[in-house]
Amino acid sequence: MAMPSSGDLKAEVAIIGAGPGGAVTAMLLAEAGCDVLLLEEGPDLPLDSALHFSSDEVAQKYRNGGVTVGIGEAKMAYVEGRCVGGGSEVNRGLYSRAPANVLAAWRRDFLIDGLTDAEMKSHYEACEQVARVSNLPGQAPPLSQRLHEGASRLGWKAEEIPRLVTYQRDAKSGRMIGRKQSMTETFVPRFIQAGGRLLPGARALRLSRYGGQWQVRTRSLENSKSARRFDLMAKTVIVAGGATQTPVLLRRSGITRNIGDNLRFHPMIKVVAAFSEEINPPGQLDPVHQIKQFDPRFSMGCSISSRPLLALALVDHPEHLVEVERNWRHMGIYYVQTTGGRGVVRTLPAFSDAFVRLRYSSEDMRELGEGLQKLGECLFAAGAVALYPGIAGSPVLRSLEDLKRIPVELPKERASLSALHLFSTCPMGENEFRCATDSFGKVRGTDGLYVSDSSLLPGATIVNPQGSVMAIAHRNALRFIEKRAVASGQRY
Repeated sequence: MAMPSSGDLKAEVAIIGAGPGGAVTAMLLAEAGCDVLLLEEGPDLPLDSALHFSSDEVAQKYRNGGVTVGIGEAKMAYVEGRCVGGGSEVNRGLYSRAPANVLAAWRRDFLIDGLTDAEMKSHYEACEQVARVSNLPGQAPPLSQRLHEGASRLGWKAEEIPRLVTYQRDAKSGRMIGRKQSMTETFVPRFIQAGGRLLPGARALRLSRYGGQWQVRTRSLENSKSARRFDLMAKTVIVAGGATQTPVLLRRSGITRNIGDNLRFHPMIKVVAAFSEEINPPGQLDPVHQIKQFDPRFSMGCSISSRPLLALALVDHPEHLVEVERNWRHMGIYYVQTTGGRGVVRTLPAFSDAFVRLRYSSEDMRELGEGLQKLGECLFAAGAVALYPGIAGSPVLRSLEDLKRIPVELPKERASLSALHLFSTCPMGENEFRCATDSFGKVRGTDGLYVSDSSLLPGATIVNPQGSVMAIAHRNALRFIEKRAVASGQRY
């Protein structure tokens, strides 16, 4: 829909953010007959508007062109999608359900109702019926196979992670091609078919309560030279901007209780591995294997390893960038990911972005160091001839003996950390001392205000969190629909 030329917009339900949580919620509410307006700060672009993982896609669909940094003794780069579909448009689509022991810990520590493994099963299944989950139809790419082979030689547990992808054979090349089941391919079209209204290029600035309704102060971002402000009035507002943007909006609106105080994430450190054989030919499917031998402390995997991304991953080894130009088909990017580290999200005057402050304990850095050593052991078992770890000033590692040169406790000031998964800034539950919302996303101390995104997850998921974000959004939306029907005297 077009931006309003004058006056205000009205809706029964306004959902702010069209990522996985917002898209699932919007579809269900629209199909239940709610008048829903879905606002998205970023543009509405097709999945294939740019080559995946290219600089064009980063510029189109990432917040700040992919450059966002959390501040602390150890800095951390993190990425956020900023488009209709959010992170689902730009990630690899790896899919897992939250382990039962993770759900049990959340229930115990945050007093969350309705979150047993059995209670969540139907919500995962319902989302998987819309966004299809698949395993690779054939062999994994060589990058991925090498990780699996190294783990097998060491007797470690490794497995293929399914993806939100459908596969078909290309008629011309005969190769299998995957198409991601992102939100713009699945939930968003159904939302629009059900009569929902989508408004991209609109940034929510502040929420206010007037006469039993919410006023969403909004700015059009269609044209930065002529940005216009308008108001959206809604009986119910569901904030789904993600783990940094949701707490920023709530805090700017004067809603601060347990908001932005409990940022959790999966800190990651990468290593570039070089092999004597070609393991990274162009046109391969995405890598899918992960090592689970050391869960829940840390896991290992393989990243997209295009030539530009390999060059970026060697930022701590600039003298070896020439190796990328010469031998990039012999090189791959691997990572170790933990559940350590904490942070807070705050707002600053005259600063539109989230201010993210991080802290790591000595144990967090030791865990990353141990994980990096184990990853190196696996890669040498897989045939690697050189490793370039993401530590400024680190030597190139060429043998198992060299792995002893990795610090037992990674130096905070030299480790190049990053994160793809952020959560926990508005934790759900009935523990009033820790939780920003109740067990089903209703913001504590408010009427008609909810959260539906990764900020609800009260702790690290260990696995990719998108499946859990979608399933919890599904669960919470059905609860909202049921209560709405009861309030209006309808039969649910």
